[in-house]
Amino acid sequence: MTDRPPRRPRRVQLSTPGSSEKMIQKASESKADHVFLDLEDAVAPSQKRDARKKIIEGLKTLNWKGKTRCVRINDLTTEYAYEDIIEVVEGAGEHLDTIMMTKVMTPADVLFADKLLFQMEKKLKLKRRIGLEALIEEVEGMQNVDAIAKSTPRLECLVFGMGDFSASMGVTNKNVGENDGYPGDIWHYARFRLIMACRAAGIDPVDGPFADFKNPDVYREECKRSMILGCVGKWAIHPSQIDIALEVYSPKPEDIARARMLEKAYAEAEAKGLGAINVDGIMVDVASIRILRNTVLNKADLYGL
Repeated sequence: MTDRPPRRPRRVQLSTPGSSEKMIQKASESKADHVFLDLEDAVAPSQKRDARKKIIEGLKTLNWKGKTRCVRINDLTTEYAYEDIIEVVEGAGEHLDTIMMTKVMTPADVLFADKLLFQMEKKLKLKRRIGLEALIEEVEGMQNVDAIAKSTPRLECLVFGMGDFSASMGVTNKNVGENDGYPGDIWHYARFRLIMACRAAGIDPVDGPFADFKNPDVYREECKRSMILGCVGKWAIHPSQIDIALEVYSPKPEDIARARMLEKAYAEAEAKGLGAINVDGIMVDVASIRILRNTVLNKADLYGL
């Protein structure tokens, strides 16, 4: 098993209650490129154990069409977390891609799941490593975000969970993920800090939920803000948000065509010993190509565009 996390599309992470067989099936049929089946907030305590069985059945029997298949477990302060991992991994095995951890506070939280999964993969003789995704949604977790991001090669992604983060910080807002009266982007610093930690560690930064799914214009704006800062995607708590996230986090066809043209022109110039060239009045050098590769071309390749 490689130490480098696989590259997976995460333009939209669709939140799906693990207690609903109907919603699990709809999620498998959706256009989302990442679906996480939830065992935490979306499932009542009395339904959590039964929800594991429904999740396992859905993962094993439904056609997920190349989606990233993820399960969000309960946080490590609860009685459910370790059994969430054990039961889901033993039941779903190769049908599971990643596990999303909640309320991650320190690297030790991630390392607990890392060691447990390592033992289970050996026991079950799994051919693929199960990845980890971590929600940063508490002040302590944000303070430790750099160390968390680099805690283990199994970690693929950090998610900014602004709902619980609001409670942790004492932030007043009517709807999760929405600015409410603050003169500017209230989430700018937290997003930026998480994104920097992810980029330094070579993993994906993802933006969390926007609760008012009947307000697509504001959801689109929140997607744009996080995308510009470097997030690769955002949560969708309702299917109506999927198309918006896919559009915002995908490079536009005209930008892809232009980037490929510039990359080709620069490669030809470089072969002639030139370090910088003029293309339609714009200077193109190695730094320009790096920007295009990281912001447009790598995404186009990943998404098959």
